[in-house]
Amino acid sequence: MTKSKKIRLGKKNKLIFIIGGIILFLAIIVGILWAIGIFDSKEENNKVADPKEPNIVEEEKKLQIVDENSTSRPYAIMINNASVARPLQSGLQDAYIIYEIIAEGGITRYMALFMDQETERIGSIRSARHYFLDYALENDAIYVHHGQSPQALSDFKTLGIDRIEVSENKTGWRDKKLNVATEHTLFTSIEKLENGLGSKRTTRKGDLLLNYSVDAIDMASLDGAIPATTVSIKYSSGTTSSYEYDSENAVYKRFVNNKEHTDYVTKEQYTFKNIITYQVDNYTLNDGEDKGRQELENIGSGTGYYISGGYAVPITWEKKSRSAQTKYYYENGEELIVNDGNTFIQIQPEGQKLEIA
Repeated sequence: MTKSKKIRLGKKNKLIFIIGGIILFLAIIVGILWAIGIFDSKEENNKVADPKEPNIVEEEKKLQIVDENSTSRPYAIMINNASVARPLQSGLQDAYIIYEIIAEGGITRYMALFMDQETERIGSIRSARHYFLDYALENDAIYVHHGQSPQALSDFKTLGIDRIEVSENKTGWRDKKLNVATEHTLFTSIEKLENGLGSKRTTRKGDLLLNYSVDAIDMASLDGAIPATTVSIKYSSGTTSSYEYDSENAVYKRFVNNKEHTDYVTKEQYTFKNIITYQVDNYTLNDGEDKGRQELENIGSGTGYYISGGYAVPITWEKKSRSAQTKYYYENGEELIVNDGNTFIQIQPEGQKLEIA
């Protein structure tokens, strides 16, 4: 009996040994599979498939200065820039492009473009000059003014200009509280201008004038880039526009005749992301009225600068006709791309002083 029992105990120990070996073998296999990530992958797949966890999708960047998908026609609004009227200027920060061009007597006028805005006070509004029509046309804009030169009046029909002449009630108002001559007191708003649309076309034809980059451009890396922390653009003995670069906000603060250029309503200094500056020839018209009205030799090509982000890069420009868009290029021939932001286009009289430092 004793011997038989010993034999049975030996078989039991052998069985335990075999089972233990199998368990050890399986444990090693599991460890290897875990090490190479099979179980992690399954767990990760389970996580992705879990409907309780939302998928994170990175939002596509969009331009801030304009809606690229918009087909709205902009308003191109003539802005008074006489010295007495300049402190009254309102709403210009909402414009996505502003042109400055010489007028009679050495003063300048602005043409400010507004698209898809709701600006409540814009002005003061001033009369049309015929060469500003070229820049309304190149933006397919509805031209906004009060009064006009004889040359502009003739061009309204020949060029087919869609326009709104601002009145004192339906499309604008006089701010009679201002202590200035009446001619400097006319203002409008986007809401008021809509009263003057009538049957005018409101869908824009063609592309926007400028090509915008949604990401900040590395200006320092562009060919020919030079530092541009200050910019001074002289128009005449009585008018100089200048800028100082604000590196913290990556914009240029604007000055006129060394004084801060500020908004009448907000009291804040105007700032711009981009400056495009180039020179064209101008001369006084012999129109028999002796009022010093100007002509602009703006059809053709030339050189200039694109200024943004603390740097200026040389560019070329070309305008083939009065209605054609002005095309801007880097010196290597590639079309200019500008930073996402508002742009001041300074069309300076040829031979006047331009300082960039």
